[in-house]
Amino acid sequence: MSQEAVPEQAAVPAQPKGLLQQMEELMAALNADLSQLDADLSTRGAAAKESDTV
Repeated sequence: MSQEAVPEQAAVPAQPKGLLQQMEELMAALNADLSQLDADLSTRGAAAKESDTV
């Protein structure tokens, strides 16, 4: 009849990441996200001040 799809397993790294390495990667990603948010808010704030003075 029909064959069922079998999900493929992702390649497992030779050595799994340690908890500390995972936390460092998460913190780096969070830092990048917060830096981007800060830049976005700063840009919007500057645009709002500019429109208020005109």
